[in-house]
Amino acid sequence: MNINEIKPNPNNPRIIKDDKFKKLVKSIQEFPQMLELRPIVIDENNIVLGGNMRLKACIEAGLQEVPVKKASDLTEEQKKEFIIKDNIGYGEWDWDDLANNWEVEDITEWGLDIPNFKANELDYSILDESDVIDQMNDMANSVRKAIQIEFEPEHYEEAQELVKFWREQKLYIGAFLVEKLKEEKEKL
Repeated sequence: MNINEIKPNPNNPRIIKDDKFKKLVKSIQEFPQMLELRPIVIDENNIVLGGNMRLKACIEAGLQEVPVKKASDLTEEQKKEFIIKDNIGYGEWDWDDLANNWEVEDITEWGLDIPNFKANELDYSILDESDVIDQMNDMANSVRKAIQIEFEPEHYEEAQELVKFWREQKLYIGAFLVEKLKEEKEKL
């Protein structure tokens, strides 16, 4: 759709500013296929329901046309609900997976904020694994941390399945485990 036909939503409750906005513009310029995979959602009046900041970034990037998905059959209440739900981040980052399987420079360039972390502050060549973990924990105080719990071989598979099950139930396992451990400690 011609970008001039799309109307920004005046009641958009979510904004992206400054450096994050610049990263969004850059990501659209470098990876425009992303827009095909995640088009801007508009209503029957061409008002944005999902992607207000992407539209703004597309304008900044100089695009003339953008992919859209038209949601014509929504009630006003459903439109409001969609706007909020589209902007809620339901998931959580698996920081261990990010640290072990992704390049920090890439994910920060792509827009992920890693609080209190600067990749060039670590000299991995002189650290063993436990030192790296300690260093990362020290630099990311506001980030959820992971601990390792050892299991005997006969309990490992069951523990792994239980953790997976409770994560799927949206249980914050860390708080649950701490409470259970406190309860058992008080019994002693």
